[in-house]
Amino acid sequence: MDFLSTLIGIGNTIFWDYLLVYLLIFAGLFFTLYSRFVQFRLFPEMFKVIREEAVEQSGKRGTNAFQAFSISIASRVGTGNLAGVALAVAVGGPGAVFWMWMIALIGMATAFIESTLAQVYKVPDENGFRGGPAYYIEKALGQRWMAVLFAVLITITFGLVFNAVQANTISGAVEKAFDIDPLVTGIVLVVFAGIIIFGGIKRIAVVSGTIVPIMAVIYVAVSLVVVFMNLSEVPRIFMMIVSHAFGLEQAVGGGVGAALMQGIRRGLFSNEAGMGSAPNAAATAGVSHPAKQGLVQSLAVFFDTIVVCSLTAFVILLYSDFASHTEDGIQLTQTALSAQIGEWAVIFLAVTIFLFAFSSLIGNYYYGESNIDFLKHSKLWRNVYRFVVLFMVMFGSLASIDIVWNMADLFMAMMATVNLIAIILLSRIAFRVLGDYVQQRKDGYDPEFQASKHGLKNVEWWGEQDKQQDS
Repeated sequence: MDFLSTLIGIGNTIFWDYLLVYLLIFAGLFFTLYSRFVQFRLFPEMFKVIREEAVEQSGKRGTNAFQAFSISIASRVGTGNLAGVALAVAVGGPGAVFWMWMIALIGMATAFIESTLAQVYKVPDENGFRGGPAYYIEKALGQRWMAVLFAVLITITFGLVFNAVQANTISGAVEKAFDIDPLVTGIVLVVFAGIIIFGGIKRIAVVSGTIVPIMAVIYVAVSLVVVFMNLSEVPRIFMMIVSHAFGLEQAVGGGVGAALMQGIRRGLFSNEAGMGSAPNAAATAGVSHPAKQGLVQSLAVFFDTIVVCSLTAFVILLYSDFASHTEDGIQLTQTALSAQIGEWAVIFLAVTIFLFAFSSLIGNYYYGESNIDFLKHSKLWRNVYRFVVLFMVMFGSLASIDIVWNMADLFMAMMATVNLIAIILLSRIAFRVLGDYVQQRKDGYDPEFQASKHGLKNVEWWGEQDKQQDS
């Protein structure tokens, strides 16, 4: 186990210290500038398109905009928002929160680009649609080897490693709140997860669309109550975050460098912008124009980090002993919230994290399934993958917190690197699609997309289904 930890540490150093941080920032700024600040310019539009029903064409309907949003939020909103923020503050100090905000704001543009590309190159299947980075890498870049590499990485990262993280957080929260053995929690998780993931994408969409809004509203409401109870402290907390981010105050944690690194790591883990995961959910939506899902997934990044992560951070920073607290992860968040609203907060957060992380678990599972189908459309391989996922859920319930999170960092970094390179190379297509959407809106139309009008090749859906019907 020590050898594994050392190996993972070396890998994280290579990717995080010398590659991914710079690539993430460059990509986010590049997409923001060349899209003319799409995440701010079309922010009101995001709330319009998220309410749209699925468009049925050629017998294919897919999920609606809100269901695709919920599947991606089910993966985004989870341990990163409660446990990840606590880890970032514990290691990097209050300044880490500022860098989480920054990576999210530029990441909204990155999310738009990758999810728009996923919609352009989606393919029809028995459930509606599927797609994601593996599909646009192969079809638009023409690099099968790179597409296969990404499909393998996302299957391992989300289906296996990230699901171990979710299970680890659930078992830790439940043990603190109810003193239940992690083994028992692991067995319960395996049973419930098995029932849902063997039910397919439709069941995953229904469960995510039900659980996510309810749990998000309740958690946000409780956190807002805490903030309003301490309204006079909000300016001080905000200034603490900003001052520590730039080293203007004695650092709590590891200094400015640690704040920057933890903010970007935990921010990426939480909002997933550029990682290549959310495009798999975006591709399932039946919409009239690819840019609509790009906007929806951009909004998901905003909600995840700017809203949910910020509330968690404020709760933790209101706790006077956050810097010297011996616990980290979800247990620090539980302690900080209970200091504000009483011991029942420990139980409340245990239930909340169970729902957050469980919905993330099933959302993560789907990302892997979609890419298993890309590699080999086989029921046998899909079922093998399902059983391995359940094994990792049990493993995560029993493993130590450090090795699980470090494994997540490494695989997340490798996956994000492949996807970011791909979407930078393909960004001109997404910019062209965005321009088409904006022009149709200006002309007073509900935008509809035809790939043939833009000279796009290897597109299986947008207009191609009409050609297939005519022939």
